[in-house]
Amino acid sequence: MADAILTAKTVITMNADAPRADAVAVSDGRIVAVGSVDECRAVLADAEIVDTGAAALAPGFVEPHSHPLISGVATQAPARSIAPWDCPTWAEVLDVFAETLATSDPDTPLLFAGFDALLHGHPKPDAAELDAIFGDRVALVTDNSGHGVYFNSALIRSYGWDTNPPADPVASHYGRNPDGTLNGQGFELPVLTEVTGPIMAELGNPLVAGALYFALMARGGYTSTSDMTFDPKFAAGYGALAAAPSCPLRISMWEVSTSDTYSQPMTFTAGEEWLTKAGVKLWTDGSPWVGNIAISFPYLDTEATRTAGIDPATAGGVDSMNYSREQLDAILDCAAPAGWQMAFHANGDLALDLALDAYEAALTRHNLLGTDHRWRLEHCGAGTRDHFDRAARLGVHVSLSPFQYYYWGDLLDGAMFDHEHGSRWAAFGDAVASGACVSLHNDGSVSPPTPVVNIATTVTRRTRAGGVHRPDQAITLDQAWRAQTIDAARTLRRDHLVGSIEVGKLADFVELSADPWTVDPSELIDRVRVGGTWLGGRRIDLDEFLTAVGGTDVTEHAHLGQGAAKGCC
Repeated sequence: MADAILTAKTVITMNADAPRADAVAVSDGRIVAVGSVDECRAVLADAEIVDTGAAALAPGFVEPHSHPLISGVATQAPARSIAPWDCPTWAEVLDVFAETLATSDPDTPLLFAGFDALLHGHPKPDAAELDAIFGDRVALVTDNSGHGVYFNSALIRSYGWDTNPPADPVASHYGRNPDGTLNGQGFELPVLTEVTGPIMAELGNPLVAGALYFALMARGGYTSTSDMTFDPKFAAGYGALAAAPSCPLRISMWEVSTSDTYSQPMTFTAGEEWLTKAGVKLWTDGSPWVGNIAISFPYLDTEATRTAGIDPATAGGVDSMNYSREQLDAILDCAAPAGWQMAFHANGDLALDLALDAYEAALTRHNLLGTDHRWRLEHCGAGTRDHFDRAARLGVHVSLSPFQYYYWGDLLDGAMFDHEHGSRWAAFGDAVASGACVSLHNDGSVSPPTPVVNIATTVTRRTRAGGVHRPDQAITLDQAWRAQTIDAARTLRRDHLVGSIEVGKLADFVELSADPWTVDPSELIDRVRVGGTWLGGRRIDLDEFLTAVGGTDVTEHAHLGQGAAKGCC
């Protein structure tokens, strides 16, 4: 790539020593100068000056917690999205069901992604309900949380499960009728994999679906992301996407602890700047939206929780733990000596207690206290100041989920939990005040890849419907922007490469339609739009990327569909 000096109305560097600039000089995919045009010319005298036309050029957004390849396979065509931001009501979901039945090949299984009982205001479907809608057509619906799946009798028969129902895998379970037969519901990752895998393998080219999700993330402004449910069988797919022209994302991977190889190293042909295995991931509890998070306080008995099938008498509590402390210790003792960065999904306060207890003991056993280990806690919806203070003391990074508050915040406060606990969900202010390294994420495909919405949510504490709960838990624009750029890069152990515009780093940028620091916080979502992204000093051409991936041989990547389930928020 030719040397270039890029200009915009302003360059936002996220470098505290020089926060603003007029231009950035790029050579061989790296930043070689930042400052005025003359300062950049002094380094690259013959470089072309390229006016990006952007109101602001900023470091590309960094997504520290996502599932990009499998989110594509699970939610992009030929799957149909019924997520609440695409279909806000159950009536609209039924319209999508009917339209798909009428227009699709009758011999092809049907997959719908994104059901949410709370936001759709409808109970979790079971085989009886889906049979009435789809008849003998094989159909399944995945829960938006990534922790549930719903399927009809035609699927049960096609798998031979009507006469030989499967046993419950470890840390997951099927819904059953009184006689032990399946009722068309299943919960947690191993069950999701068993149910969705064979269907996914039949549907189209999974690599193309993955590329569509890559493009969706790029349109949101992301240039670096992570796969928090990486399995080695995804490696070839990621390699093929990285090799495609105008690939828009760099990926850091956390291998699931249920894999046989989670403690082993892995290298990629594309090189570590594009693909790298960074650590090990597991789930200490489940999802708030299906009632299986480990909390010390109860769910409320309301119309919303009753519709969602969440029974306050049984939901939450210690029974929602996916692992015992002994199991966590064994995993940590296997992974820590290999130098892996640990990441524990933990939503409930009891799950956070368990994760921090296990972390502190393992860090002590392996002489890692006081080192730059950057072990992680994911989501932390019910996290308190005590949890965040303890994480900071242990050197544990905290990755928060603004989307949980943005989409569900008005339900969390009063419809799901009491005001004391629900109103302070996703306590951004306490997390930042603790001194822990805090990042923000979308957890694709649990929410759309919209980092500007994340930032606006943390700054205003405003939900999608306009509610404001515990405004004292808001943070500043600078803190929020850092949490989606340089601090997110730090959590990925990639801050030496991305996250800020500084000499020596990769030339990864996002073009913005307005300078966020000149916009009223309440208008950030509407006025700060993404115009495009750059990787390695080249403006990404998503049409070029999608066209190239569309020419791949489906037989080389059909196996990706078999691992398309994921555990998310």
